[in-house]
Amino acid sequence: MSTTAATPVGSDRSLVDYAKSLDCIHCGLCLRTCPTYQLTGVESSSPRGRIHLMRAVAEGRANADADFAEEMDFCLLCRHCESACPAGVRFGEMMEHTRGALAATRPQSLRTRFLRWLGFRVALPHRFALSLAAAGMRAAQSTGLWPAIARPFAPREAGLEHFPKVPSWAERRALPRSTPARGERVGAVAMLEGCVMPQLYGRVNRATVASLAALGFDVHVPAGQTCCGSLHAHNGDVEGARALAKRTIDAFDGELPLVVNSAGCGSHLRALHHLFEPSDPWHARAAALAKRVRDYSEIAATRIATAQGSAAGALAGPLAYDDPCHLCHGQQIRSQPRVLLDAACRAAGIARVELPDSESCCGSAGIYSVLRPADSQAILDVKLATLARSGARTLVTANPGCQLQWEQGIARAGLDVRVLHVAEVVERAFGAGVSAAAPRPRP
Repeated sequence: MSTTAATPVGSDRSLVDYAKSLDCIHCGLCLRTCPTYQLTGVESSSPRGRIHLMRAVAEGRANADADFAEEMDFCLLCRHCESACPAGVRFGEMMEHTRGALAATRPQSLRTRFLRWLGFRVALPHRFALSLAAAGMRAAQSTGLWPAIARPFAPREAGLEHFPKVPSWAERRALPRSTPARGERVGAVAMLEGCVMPQLYGRVNRATVASLAALGFDVHVPAGQTCCGSLHAHNGDVEGARALAKRTIDAFDGELPLVVNSAGCGSHLRALHHLFEPSDPWHARAAALAKRVRDYSEIAATRIATAQGSAAGALAGPLAYDDPCHLCHGQQIRSQPRVLLDAACRAAGIARVELPDSESCCGSAGIYSVLRPADSQAILDVKLATLARSGARTLVTANPGCQLQWEQGIARAGLDVRVLHVAEVVERAFGAGVSAAAPRPRP
């Protein structure tokens, strides 16, 4: 924890990063950006209010009781407040620190401990466990037993009856280790395959590889990678996040740019060194990896001007883009996805429309939509209304959690809108037919 000589002595001070809390100037510009404050209108449910609570706990003026923990859990960690903050407060880092400390000290029920162990230690770090879980989900969906089987793992309000159908095994097969560039070769990249992405959105990974290859890049998918630890870090499992960070660093050792098609993972990897103390040898290795991280749109946008495509009928228009929080706020990437989508729309002969307030959170926030489904759906309902008014028939995002959230919400609302990843749109416009081929088996 970062401290200063003036750090107050208090029994709960280790729960918060007191030094960072002093950066907040309490201007209130974050209030209008905060989805939980917009829901409740309660000061303590805003970034400014949460920082005030953290400071009060560190100074011994308040206790880290159940109400304090509830406000920390209520936050979506969307980081919209960081984009609005004139003082540069790193609210995301403060929240991860506090959640990690609370998870280590706060008593948890046996059910909560079991589910955290099952998700964070058994499923996410292991490709076989994830594949087994996906196969089980697909079988349960096919037999109609899915809602009953899933009920012990999520509240009834989670709306699991609208959970997208798990794709077939053929779509969930691993990517080839190496895919050569098509046509003129302009470079090479490494790619994060991810944990949830291969199981639910294998087509997105294949579209990512296919479109990058069509744009002139050799694409390498190293062995030894699974989850990057983003979900662990955001939900207080710092030890698990560090273990997965080390595995990721080892897997991507080298100099190639690391392409990530998941906004949450990319944001986490760009700040990976914050998991380690500066004196830890892993800190330098993590910082070196962080410098090589590139969002898919950053790499693809450098080549899209030279791409040739004629994809009339490949996309339903109008098309709208919703900025994932960890892309626009976490990584400050806004223009590149739009450059790609504008090029794809020209090739497909359709229009792109801007969604008002597209940088507001959709309510996914990792596992937030499962842990707090009522709050998550209330946040998404506002955006669903905006989408309906836009007239868009294709909604584009750049993060698997957001894609899942939008698909469930659109199904619940009965809207005739298709949800696609940016890479899928680019592949349809400039690499037609490539991702339809079955992925080559790994040697």
